Amino acid sequence: MHSYIVPESIRARVLRLQGKPHALDRIEAARTALVVVDMQNYYMAEGFPNESPVARAIVPNVNRMAAALRAAGGRVVWIQTDSREALAKWGNHHRHKLTPENAARRIEKLSESDDGFKLYRTLEPKLEDLYVRKIKFSAMIGDSSNLDRVLRDNGIEVLLVAGTKTNVCCDSTARDASMMEYRVAMLSDGTATLNDEEHAAALNNFQVSFGDVMTVDEAVTRLVPAEKRSAA
Repeated sequence: MHSYIVPESIRARVLRLQGKPHALDRIEAARTALVVVDMQNYYMAEGFPNESPVARAIVPNVNRMAAALRAAGGRVVWIQTDSREALAKWGNHHRHKLTPENAARRIEKLSESDDGFKLYRTLEPKLEDLYVRKIKFSAMIGDSSNLDRVLRDNGIEVLLVAGTKTNVCCDSTARDASMMEYRVAMLSDGTATLNDEEHAAALNNFQVSFGDVMTVDEAVTRLVPAEKRSAA
């Protein structure tokens, strides 16, 4: 698992900007969703060319966060990349950023019929959870998915972002969500990428300018269960 400690220079900048170390002191579960990004075989399972081995290590943390949020009255959203409309809606990426061989492999392995599309086997999704398919790195942008509508239909205002890769799909989704007026925290031990350097760079930048960064333990501690909020 990635080892992440907030650098003192980043901590100082965050304190100077917002006056406190965390923008999210309280997380009202009834208005919160755990958004789990791309924890699919294509990005995690052994033998897949795009696997992030570190992503396998964060599965227990993701499962724990999901269970805690469900118990408190929040929602869990599983985001899966689906290549079905990739060429029609994101063609330039596949034509110019990938070799023909890599583009063809991506489209094949992220199709619904392939094992690469499936959620990784040790994750613990539930029937009552929400499931969203996306086309592009960010699940929030344009016609990539219907995530924004799903969240707003469920009264969600706060997002806890987990998944892989920290610096690509997680970061893109979290940044766009913050621009769309959601309050967002990335989970430092609930996200993973290929190495510590890229993981830390994404989290450092996110908490300075876009939202919050915290561990799963910190997020669980800040949860305000739905029944307590209603009774207040």
